[in-house]
Amino acid sequence: MLEGILIGLQTALSLQNLLVVIGGCLIGTFIGMLPGLGPMSIIAIMIPVAITMGDPSAALILLAGVYYGAIFGGSTSSILLNAPGVAGTVASSFDGYPMSQQGKAGKALTIAAIASFAGGTIGALLLMIFAPMLSSVALLFHSPEYFALMVVGLSAIAAFAGQGQVTKALLMTVLGLIMATVGEGALFNLPRFTGGIMDLQSGFGFITLAMAMFALPEAVFLILKPKNLGDNGGEIKDLRITRAEARAIAPVIGRQSIQGFFIGVLPGAGATIASFLGYAVERNIAPKHEQEEFGKGSIKGLAAPETANNAACTGSFVPLLTLGIPGSGTTAILLGALIALNVTPGPRLMVDDPQIFWAVIMSMFIGNLVLLILNLPLIPYIAKLLAIPRNFLIPFILFFTLMGAYIGQNNATELLMLVGFGICGIALKFANYPLPPLLIGFILGGMMEDNFSRSVQLYGGISFIVERPMTLGLLVIAVGLIIVPVLRNRLTK
Repeated sequence: MLEGILIGLQTALSLQNLLVVIGGCLIGTFIGMLPGLGPMSIIAIMIPVAITMGDPSAALILLAGVYYGAIFGGSTSSILLNAPGVAGTVASSFDGYPMSQQGKAGKALTIAAIASFAGGTIGALLLMIFAPMLSSVALLFHSPEYFALMVVGLSAIAAFAGQGQVTKALLMTVLGLIMATVGEGALFNLPRFTGGIMDLQSGFGFITLAMAMFALPEAVFLILKPKNLGDNGGEIKDLRITRAEARAIAPVIGRQSIQGFFIGVLPGAGATIASFLGYAVERNIAPKHEQEEFGKGSIKGLAAPETANNAACTGSFVPLLTLGIPGSGTTAILLGALIALNVTPGPRLMVDDPQIFWAVIMSMFIGNLVLLILNLPLIPYIAKLLAIPRNFLIPFILFFTLMGAYIGQNNATELLMLVGFGICGIALKFANYPLPPLLIGFILGGMMEDNFSRSVQLYGGISFIVERPMTLGLLVIAVGLIIVPVLRNRLTK
């Protein structure tokens, strides 16, 4: 193992690969800031460039750099514009955007940069130590366990509800689950609830829904309530975090780096579930007075999902490199690139091509450091986006919202759906309904249905719940996540 690490370090530190990782991180960060262009789209664009490089190590380092650069940069649009273009950065907008409204955009971006760096670096360290043994753990998870894991994600929905809004949050979650059923079903592969519209056969687009629920209502609220830009009219202040704030977020970063990494290891779980669970866990274990700050600009509420999603991205390389199983859509594209380069990922990769395996892991350390060094000095300039006059900022938000929805599916029908969902989102926001639970229900609903359908087919019913101890254990955790907050509220009263 030590010999492999040294070979990987030597490969990653070659001049060519250093330039490749810096270039990949820069491309990923700056394109990742645009809503609608997530890691999957950017990596797909970069694959021809990577293949023409010829060297598998350099090609994979480039694509990996683009991957964590895009995740790193994707939080910027969530924090500054409330326009999460990637599912993994939705949770970052819950507290990041309120901070930017309070004139703390610079501080929010600093916390996001530090949390992302820590999550990615600790994740890379855990990957280096546990990759061989974790590959066998990942194989223990089958459809029943993934179904139970989605239920755990949904059961944490109370964490996204404000004071006295649990019922509203549940209603929005159910609405999200209903919307996830539109399109072809997992069991019979037949279109459902499409109304005969061909464009709905693949269901509603995530980016369209995210933009409609977050960015469009925000643009309208900026018109109706100009003070939403912050009491200081967009002035940027508080760029640095204090020692007290650093002490407050340090335990959060530590916990979510570990939790996010292990969730990322599970194929199909990924950064989205890691970020939502990270946010929910930190809110549930926070003291009562701090719980009330979540959703209103809590530094812990921003640090938790930012750390978790970056750690999960690193963890997703475990099943890819050690088993040849893509853990997400993004790693599926990376798997295709590896095969195109005549590299076969799997248990033999560490033995047959140790320089590729360890070079990728070493490049993660270098890439995260590069991202931190490059982005921290740029934060004051990126944060000044909020200093743009309102009459310019609103068209800017609308343009990127429309562009993001169109690029996501390359379909003009998405623009009509964006407007329709946007009107619904504005009405729900006026009625004080929490919008994040709807999006969570929509994201997890499809995955939950797929895994539940497969489990029912395999076991001829729902007997898998009691026959598989891990499934039962996860469902018990889900029940606990629902009951504990309710009991705590009653005891407080």
